[in-house]
Amino acid sequence: MDTNHPVSDAMRSEIMDRLRDIERANDVTVLYACESGSRGWGFASPDSDYDVRFIYVHRLPWYLQVSPGHDVIELPISGDLDINGWELRKALGLMKKGNATLMEWLDSPVVYRSDDTFLARIRTAAQQTHQADRSFHHYIHMARGNYREYLRGEIVRLKKYLYVLRPLLATLWIEQGRGVAPIRFTDLVDALVMDPALQQSIAELLDHKRQASESQYGRPWPLINQFIDRELTRLESVSPPVHQKIDFSVLDELLMDMVLGNSGILRK
Repeated sequence: MDTNHPVSDAMRSEIMDRLRDIERANDVTVLYACESGSRGWGFASPDSDYDVRFIYVHRLPWYLQVSPGHDVIELPISGDLDINGWELRKALGLMKKGNATLMEWLDSPVVYRSDDTFLARIRTAAQQTHQADRSFHHYIHMARGNYREYLRGEIVRLKKYLYVLRPLLATLWIEQGRGVAPIRFTDLVDALVMDPALQQSIAELLDHKRQASESQYGRPWPLINQFIDRELTRLESVSPPVHQKIDFSVLDELLMDMVLGNSGILRK
């Protein structure tokens, strides 16, 4: 088991059973299922929830109705297990709008189910249709909001440092023209944090987060606060990447192929 992305064999088996139940109950095929929260980011606490997210496809008749069907499947939260998914057309529509959350799903290191052909194609489509300007706005808005709300007091909830640092570093990744930001927090830190003292402070915070409860509070970490303050202030005067014209036909092709293939129909 990967200690940075912990999922026990028993929990993995339960999640797989839930996904099979979803397929039977809704007459759908789960194309991809992964962890999207702290276990995917690589800083889960011992009591972190399991945030399972998936993409599914219906058979062809579902897409040939005048009134669109419901395009989300959500299970009631059970204990520490949170499972919900998006129908494929909805997911691709969100990709067309530059949804950064979907991009993170596709890069998750914790994958429960995967149609390998589908995953390869949607990852390629994600790279081809990536809208850096929208991801930039998404991440900087998240970093600023979390910082203002959670890290301005004399006592702070320690997990929130990572909920500021991760989107802040993702913003820097995009600012530097590196493409789609990776989901793994350590990938962002390794590529973007060059100051040894800051590296050490973040490593200590990360180790603390992995061992502490989700709700633990503590004193602020001055070096990390200084970095966040400095970069958020600097980014106020930075223009987002210029919006590029994109050919989204790759998304239409993927939708058609997956729907027809799931219905046993080969395209001519």
